[in-house]
Amino acid sequence: MSAGLAILATSGCSVRKFAVNKVGDALASGGSTYESDDDMELVGGALPFSLKLVESLLAESPKHRGLLLTAASGFAEYGYAYVEEQADEEAGVNLDRSTALRARARRLYLRGYRYGMRGLEAGYPGIGAAIADDPAAALAHVKKRDVPLLYWTAAAHGLAISSSKDDPEMIAQLPEVEALIKRASELNQDWNGGALEEFLINVESARAGVKAADQQARMKTLFDRSEALSGGKRASLYVSYAEKAMVPAQNQAEFKALLEKALAIDADREPETRLATLIAQRRARWLLGRTDELFLEGDTAK
Repeated sequence: MSAGLAILATSGCSVRKFAVNKVGDALASGGSTYESDDDMELVGGALPFSLKLVESLLAESPKHRGLLLTAASGFAEYGYAYVEEQADEEAGVNLDRSTALRARARRLYLRGYRYGMRGLEAGYPGIGAAIADDPAAALAHVKKRDVPLLYWTAAAHGLAISSSKDDPEMIAQLPEVEALIKRASELNQDWNGGALEEFLINVESARAGVKAADQQARMKTLFDRSEALSGGKRASLYVSYAEKAMVPAQNQAEFKALLEKALAIDADREPETRLATLIAQRRARWLLGRTDELFLEGDTAK
């Protein structure tokens, strides 16, 4: 009798995990419903519930790689588009509120990073500790199918580092981010229409101890490559390059031209990236509104 009950209990657990995995598969492949949405606020309101649902499913199936990727990307995207963006906008209005939002964004990024590392660990046990010791060697065995996971793990980690500029321990982890993106580029350089090169522009801008001219040259090379791969359809690329390259160079004319290019992109022509375009265009408008603060002199071109 007890043996029969044990079999039933085991069977019940298996059925439950099977059901959880099926729901997880559906959620992990359903990102397009958000990515194609034209209502940023609606998505922003829905994402916290979706992310908590993903976490509840991961509690039942902790090694589901699709859910781990969804969590990594979801927390990184939500933290950047809806929390850090608000922190930037609040900076000139309510400094305490802005500081609190930045701290929250950092926690969300770290949460996403941990899920990304769990996703890599699920496929390559022990890789987390190995990356800390020798990033390039640890990532040498990662396969092409894992490029999205490499990207979002790097993105979440990079965003956490960029929000921790007063933390030397976090800054010291930047080589790990570069290694993740370098491996992704080795496996599929053209992934997601120039997304890897755009990400590297942000990494390059955070690099310390390099000549400004060399840094600008590297960012220009990355920009040209990303623009070619995207066919000029990535609004976020123009915004990133304007903010990360043109502001330090104090090239106001090019800054404005790049942001206008971002705003000229018709989000409805590429439905699969509609939301990303709208988010980038919101930041472009905000940056244009701060032109006088960002540039010390009048309109210049260098």
